[in-house]
Amino acid sequence: MRVIVAAVGRPKEGMLDAAIHEYETRAARYWPLGVVEVREERGGGGTSPTVVMDREAGRLRERVPAGATLVACTAEGERWSSEALADWLRRQREQARDVAFLIGGAHGLASALRDEAQIRLSLSPMTFPHELARLMLAEQLYRAGTIVRGEPYHK
Repeated sequence: MRVIVAAVGRPKEGMLDAAIHEYETRAARYWPLGVVEVREERGGGGTSPTVVMDREAGRLRERVPAGATLVACTAEGERWSSEALADWLRRQREQARDVAFLIGGAHGLASALRDEAQIRLSLSPMTFPHELARLMLAEQLYRAGTIVRGEPYHK
C-alpha cells in the first residue's frame, strides 16, 4: 500500500512549504508516502475555469498509479473524523490498496475527476487555498498514523 498526495501546483509561500514538508515527512514514518505535484494551468487569455480544471485533471490522472483508490479532496465531500480516516487507511493497508488523495488547483478539481473518485473527502466545508488544503491533509495523514499506532500525538 502506498499513499499518494497528488496536488496541482507547488507551495509558493515559504512558511507553508516548510510546514507541508514537515508534516509530509512525519506522515511518511507511518505510511509509504509519495507526493506528486503537477503544473498549474494558467487561466489567462479568456481560458475558462472548466478548461483549466480539465487540463489539470489530465495531468493528475497521468501521475496517479493505475488501480489506486482515488480520494477527491473537495468541500462537498464526506466529513470524516481523524479516527475515521485512520481506520479507513488502516483497512486500505491491510488490503494492500494504493490510495491517491487528489488536491485541485485554484479552481478546484474537475467534475469528471471528482466523479471518477471512489471517495469525496471534505477537509472542511470552508474554502481554502490549495496549499492550505495540502497542509491540512498532510497533518491528518500524520495524525492518522499516530492513531493507528496508539501514539500520544492524537488527543
